Amino acid sequence: MFPQTATVRGGLPEGMPEQVELRQVPFFPQAEYQCGPAALATALSAAGAHVTPEELVPEVYLPERKGSLQVEMLAAPRRHGMVSYLLEPRFGDVLREISAGNPVVMLYNMGVWSFWDAWHYAVAVGYDYDPGNMILRSGEIERQEISFPVHELMWKGSSYWAMVVMPPDRIPATAEEGRWLSAVAALERTGDARNARTAYQTFLKRWPDNTNAEIGLANTLYALGDLPGAEGVLRAAALRAPDNPIVLNNLAQTLSDQNRDAEALPFIERASRLAGPHAQAVAETKQSIVSKLAAQRGK
Repeated sequence: MFPQTATVRGGLPEGMPEQVELRQVPFFPQAEYQCGPAALATALSAAGAHVTPEELVPEVYLPERKGSLQVEMLAAPRRHGMVSYLLEPRFGDVLREISAGNPVVMLYNMGVWSFWDAWHYAVAVGYDYDPGNMILRSGEIERQEISFPVHELMWKGSSYWAMVVMPPDRIPATAEEGRWLSAVAALERTGDARNARTAYQTFLKRWPDNTNAEIGLANTLYALGDLPGAEGVLRAAALRAPDNPIVLNNLAQTLSDQNRDAEALPFIERASRLAGPHAQAVAETKQSIVSKLAAQRGK
């Protein structure tokens, strides 16, 4: 009946302590129906953001539903310079994140003992393995203890939904390369190039050969006006991935924007031969470079 609890009860991974409580995590008692803003303010504040539940209400609270949807909960941290990460639906991953110092926003169905759903966000801030208890910031209770089986029963109702909020210079303990890159890219898409740059730099320290992360980092440097920095990242990427048309196109564009079109031409010509689904973008870049070179020769 409690498969996740049974798996965890098989033993903690080596090196994980049997007792953890993140006492420094702040507590925001929720207003009526507004557990989402309260839980998110808790996680954001723990990550270093200065925000209150009241400020988050217009970002995540839906009055007609008297609650917050998961998509809003994941999107809101990016507006505050943070990276949000949806955990895999595994109890062990929740414990690993807490052990690493990261509070976990959990979605529970408190209506498991009734005939209707009662959705509730809480923040897991600790566990005590021997008696099998979770420690939560929940609703109006600063420190609530619930047993592992009760935790699982309520958590199961949300299909084991849980998330962490991370500053851009840190990576979750359970992060997987592709999924974490997607989370960083989602921060970049908000237009927050400065924090996205930090997140990509941090990512590349862990996974230094990820070409897509190098492209993302170069994009943020470009957006911040650091064209030489973007060029350096793209040149390194081109050495590792010489047949990547996005790398070649972006490197050619970055060189062209520094008025070095003659240097850019060989890269965009290589990109043209490899363009595939990116053919239109590459063709536009090439046309711009060729036109600029023609204009220079005509002077």
